[in-house]
Amino acid sequence: MPKSDSQQNTEGWGDIDWRKVERYVFKLQTRIYAASRHGDVKKVRKLQRTLMRSWSNRVLAARRVTQDNTGKNTAGVDGVKSLSPVARIKLVGQLKLTGLSKPTRRVWIPKPGKSEKRPLGIPTMYDRALQGVVKSALEPEWEAQFEPNSYGFRPGRSCHDAIRQIKYCIGSKAKYVLDADIAQCFDRINHEELLKRLGLQGIVRRQIAAWLKSGVIDQGVFTAISEGTPQGGVISPLLANIALHGLEHQILKEFPRMSHTGRETWFHKRGAEFKPPNIIRYADDFVVLHEDKAVVQRCREIISIWLHDIGLKLKPEKTRLTHTFDAELSEDGEAGFDFLGHHIQQFRAGKYHCTRDAHGRPLGFITLITPTKKASKAHQEKIKSIILKYRSAPQAALIQVLNPIIKGWANYYSNSDIKTVRESSRQDNLTYLKLRRWAKRRCKNKISTGHQKYWHSYGGSNWVFSTREGTNPLRLQLHRDVACSSTDYVKVKGDKSPYDGDLVYWSSRMGRHPELPNREALLLKQQKGKCTHCELTFRNGDLMEVDHINPIALGGKDVWKNLQLLHRHCHDQKTAVDLIEIRKKQHSDNLKKLSQLWDKVNWEWREDIPFIRSQTARSPM
Repeated sequence: MPKSDSQQNTEGWGDIDWRKVERYVFKLQTRIYAASRHGDVKKVRKLQRTLMRSWSNRVLAARRVTQDNTGKNTAGVDGVKSLSPVARIKLVGQLKLTGLSKPTRRVWIPKPGKSEKRPLGIPTMYDRALQGVVKSALEPEWEAQFEPNSYGFRPGRSCHDAIRQIKYCIGSKAKYVLDADIAQCFDRINHEELLKRLGLQGIVRRQIAAWLKSGVIDQGVFTAISEGTPQGGVISPLLANIALHGLEHQILKEFPRMSHTGRETWFHKRGAEFKPPNIIRYADDFVVLHEDKAVVQRCREIISIWLHDIGLKLKPEKTRLTHTFDAELSEDGEAGFDFLGHHIQQFRAGKYHCTRDAHGRPLGFITLITPTKKASKAHQEKIKSIILKYRSAPQAALIQVLNPIIKGWANYYSNSDIKTVRESSRQDNLTYLKLRRWAKRRCKNKISTGHQKYWHSYGGSNWVFSTREGTNPLRLQLHRDVACSSTDYVKVKGDKSPYDGDLVYWSSRMGRHPELPNREALLLKQQKGKCTHCELTFRNGDLMEVDHINPIALGGKDVWKNLQLLHRHCHDQKTAVDLIEIRKKQHSDNLKKLSQLWDKVNWEWREDIPFIRSQTARSPM
């Protein structure tokens, strides 16, 4: 009997050769990157058209938004979410540039540590997939052009690279800092100027314009949009980076590097070397660093004029001119500045504790990178809310919820000096006080009973908040358990990109990423940067999951030799196969139990036959 269309479609999604698909797309992306680096616009456009028309690119985009992305269960205005394999194949066949777009669904999410909320525009599943198709073609072109000190929303770069670059810039000399923030960056970008900077023509330009002007629906009310890039779209971060591209170049154009033989200007004296200002940008947050206050003040004016062309301006309450070392040289009388949740400041230090220059001479100060007061307070507030929420739950449940939060916060600040300033110990002490109150309440205000019940010896350490049940007790993760250093992190090279084809460099970097858990990093190194299922090299942005080679349900154990690192979609495929084997085993076990039960009943029946016959013979007629 021939199979139905739905069966063929389902098998079609499962039978896709993802290894071949990803290699084809990545090969075209590396060619686009190389052509863009050489300035061959004609070749770039030709390759982009080929990539956007390819079936491989469309099926990859559909997989990212319907299977890999955590937002796959969030619907747009059409209510479509969580697509089945049949619907995914159907979506791939429908993806086509038409120059049209449906409105986005407005969702309000709270800003961390603030009472105000941030608006998100959730596109439909179709528009998300189509944006992924276009983004995969445009991103390699712009990755070849983006400035080296731009770190936000770019593959292979993170906030840790930006923080490390700042410390590198001020490590040997105290400097003035323009700590700036752009007001409503994503909501105020001028559409016409952005489209002009894209340099696109034809249907691709019309499609991007349609996404920009699609409007939003908030609680059933439609609102037209004439400016800004909607937050929540797949392509929005790339468009924002394109809009802000050129800021660093504008500063360097005004203040170029000049040698001691260069001409004399108001900022450069003949006979001395002039180093240009350093500008480090992460999305709409950026800082300008230089030892001359007048240069930094002029940079503020240049930036304000440059932003005006794209429809943006600096936010006055979040823009300040400060000094990294001397509070008297700052506009507000406070030294140091906050950037991406880190407070960066230089302090006076003795001869044996201060930083030294390249010649080993003491500089008289030390640069410390610590969490901001706001970030530390918000972290403790989150821990407090969880403890209150789980005040009646078992200890094991509380530990399981707290551990990822504590470990995530500590990993984020693993490239700071939280151990040097004892911030990690302070966080542990504050957490202990909250848990002490939690235990005291559960033990009817008898803290001695709470200590005996919830704090035990674990791994050679005393007074550990842990359980005693079972062979594998749970223990609370401590902030000080995570290794921290503000000097060990290796910053990404300024001219490197995941599309340059250097897979060895990027695979090794992923294993050292501060936000990658130790177990995944060790597995990545053991597997030489490759997924054991599809045998493709992991690239930055790929979603990775730890898998048990032999599932626990089939007798496997949670030991190192039974673990492997897979792509999320590869993990889904393996799990589907494992489930079939698990069901077979369960069916076999059920048949075995049923057979044993039948044998037992049959044996008992046979034992009772003589007794029944004897009773029948004695009974009167």
